[in-house]
Amino acid sequence: MKLSIIMPVYDEVNTIRAILEQVRAVPIEKEIIIVDDGSTDGTRDILRQEMEHDDTRVFFHAENQGKGAAVRTGIAAATGNIILIQDADLEYDPRDYPALLAPIEEGRAKVVYGSRFLGGPRKTMLFWHAVGNKLLTLVTNVLYDTILSDMETGYKVFAAEVIKPLPLRAKRFELEPEVTAKVLKRGYRIYEVPISYTGREFSEGKKITWRDGFIALWTLFKYRFVD
Repeated sequence: MKLSIIMPVYDEVNTIRAILEQVRAVPIEKEIIIVDDGSTDGTRDILRQEMEHDDTRVFFHAENQGKGAAVRTGIAAATGNIILIQDADLEYDPRDYPALLAPIEEGRAKVVYGSRFLGGPRKTMLFWHAVGNKLLTLVTNVLYDTILSDMETGYKVFAAEVIKPLPLRAKRFELEPEVTAKVLKRGYRIYEVPISYTGREFSEGKKITWRDGFIALWTLFKYRFVD
């Protein structure tokens, strides 16, 4: 199987080289699809150099649209049998790829989420972010009759046949609840595996805020009743 790694990027000049080195170090057949979402901090200059690698394709959005828009561009361009979303901020460790891919490769699942709350090693999270994550996950479980432990995880992996046909519309961080809602409504059960997590601080460039939590909540309710 061929793995397509979709990496949305926005102003990650301090981490982009390091995360690409980590991704390339994983001994799996793969393509890396980077979507720069209007960076203005020098990230684009680095990405133009990275385009020289045979395993890497880079797409540039003319202006910042949001993570959801970048991921949608990446999904449309992916050619692999499996599609994995990888953030560019070093919070998620590519060494977890084998565990994330195993349930799909073994035919046990079509969708796999890496959970930060199943006992893997992790840097302690911001308290209110953790509360918000657990609340959104609880609402997901109630509305969609499931038992997820981490709906908002950045590590989501899909068989291409599942994710490519989904009519995704999210532009920002509401991508996480939208894709989860639409996968569950189509009858796919999500397989979770523990992952490591090194959360960063706002001073280090963390972008998601409490406002995104309210949008995520509305997204969960909206897609419970419409598609």
